Amino acid sequence: MGKITIKDVAREAGVSISTVSNALNGVDVLNPETKSHVLKVAERLNYIPNLNGKLLKSGQTQMLGFFTTSVSGPYFYKLVEAMSRECDRLGYGLNVFVTRDKHVIMSNILGRRVDGVIIYEELRIDEQDILSMEKDKIKAVFLDREYESERMGSVIFDSYVASYEATKYLIGLGHKKIAYICGVDTMFDSVQRKEGYLAALREYELPVDEDYIIQGYFEEEATYSAIKSFIHLQPGKLPDAFLAGNDLSAIGCIQALKAHGYEVPSDISVVGFDDIDIAQYYSPPLTTVRNQIARQGILAVTQLVQMIKGQEQGVAQKLSGELIVRGSSHVKMDRRDVRK
Repeated sequence: MGKITIKDVAREAGVSISTVSNALNGVDVLNPETKSHVLKVAERLNYIPNLNGKLLKSGQTQMLGFFTTSVSGPYFYKLVEAMSRECDRLGYGLNVFVTRDKHVIMSNILGRRVDGVIIYEELRIDEQDILSMEKDKIKAVFLDREYESERMGSVIFDSYVASYEATKYLIGLGHKKIAYICGVDTMFDSVQRKEGYLAALREYELPVDEDYIIQGYFEEEATYSAIKSFIHLQPGKLPDAFLAGNDLSAIGCIQALKAHGYEVPSDISVVGFDDIDIAQYYSPPLTTVRNQIARQGILAVTQLVQMIKGQEQGVAQKLSGELIVRGSSHVKMDRRDVRK
């Protein structure tokens, strides 16, 4: 048997096509018995409504789109899970678009495949693209930049202040040679965390050593390799402490230090970012900056739906971090030389 159509449902139920349409779309013109009968027939026949036709009539898809260049790692898992749950609570679905092709991103956004968009895509959308979105009255919430207009808003972490405070904490422990493990240079949070780290060093008149800025790409394996290379190439320059751009980088750093015979934190302190679930159970338990990842996702969806419904204008929301002190940081002590 071919695909069941609305005509099939009408014929089986013994009613008109318009009656079936009204029953399926919840139009309040039918008596309860007729509506219940039509819905039971549609369910029995496994009828799937034509969403494209519904879109043409209503102008809405009841879907939100999340555009990102990656969904790997604990941060994105928690973020997408929180957004999905909030979408479901508000009666929307969530489409996740993973691509590095800006043309694909913009064609889907401007093509109105979804009612509104949440964007985290490494700053690849420029001001001209945003002007095009504004012109087409696209509703959007950015997670990768601070933005506020009538139809667009943002929900970001205050990564600059959080990184500044984390660096200041390490300085307060007596560490003077502090290295920073970068994420991705085009990502908003990565740039802000690096700038906060540098600002703290300058304020306390500590030297900024380019050799102490190490690329880890927010990845455990990449950071592990980078730290091992650093130790091998510059064994006499090992810092007192590492501030990592995220927790995965902090874990990769600790693994590399352990592989060379160093103990964390008695030899070297390590601090991460995000407070992912494994952080408190790692050995040693990770000192880190707790970011409100789930809350970021919930606020992004809530703000977007309010703009879609015309209830609110876009706003720029900034979430603060919280330093969680655990076992990977320690007051500076004389380090024993145990390189392998």
